[in-house]
Amino acid sequence: MSKDRSKILSLSQLGVLAAILILMAFTPLGYLKTPLIEISLNMVPVVIGAIVIGPTAGAILGGIFGVTSFIQCFGMSAFGTFLMTINPVLTFIMCLVPRILAGLLAGLIFKGIGRFDKTKVVAAGVSSTFGALLNTIFFMLSIYVLFWNNNSFISKMTEWGLPVGSFAKFLIAFVGINGVIEAAVCLVAGTAISKALLVLNKKVAKT
Repeated sequence: MSKDRSKILSLSQLGVLAAILILMAFTPLGYLKTPLIEISLNMVPVVIGAIVIGPTAGAILGGIFGVTSFIQCFGMSAFGTFLMTINPVLTFIMCLVPRILAGLLAGLIFKGIGRFDKTKVVAAGVSSTFGALLNTIFFMLSIYVLFWNNNSFISKMTEWGLPVGSFAKFLIAFVGINGVIEAAVCLVAGTAISKALLVLNKKVAKT
């Protein structure tokens, strides 16, 4: 397949994944909400793009995820809406940067492991899982750096019944089971879909 055709294919897949991501972000498809937890599935298109297209695509899709997350802060997310009252700029950074980094690193992890994994299944699985985990880690780290020392933040978290005696306890209470579920969904869906698209791209390349 020529370089031009390869670029067109990559751009087409990037566009489709971006559209899916935006659809998921503003419909119940992207969030599993219960009275106690909110599980985001929006990292799935991000890790798929990072694996199938590359780290740059992962960063772009992560950025789109971040922008949609910031839009959620305008009344669609109680937590995000509250953070906006403290500092909109810091809230934007918190929404955007972790997702870009997670998408970028997921792609780099796949490239690194993929050199030794001919089937690409292990590489896709590790990349998908770490994409979700890194998103959670970077997101929580940004909360710690940007908001943890803010009195209004601590007061509101206490009001919501979250432990604020230590950040470790807050981390477990805030992400807990949802972080594990997000990683598991990314592992299963990200690996399966990415592998299928990689096989498809390989067949297209031969035509």
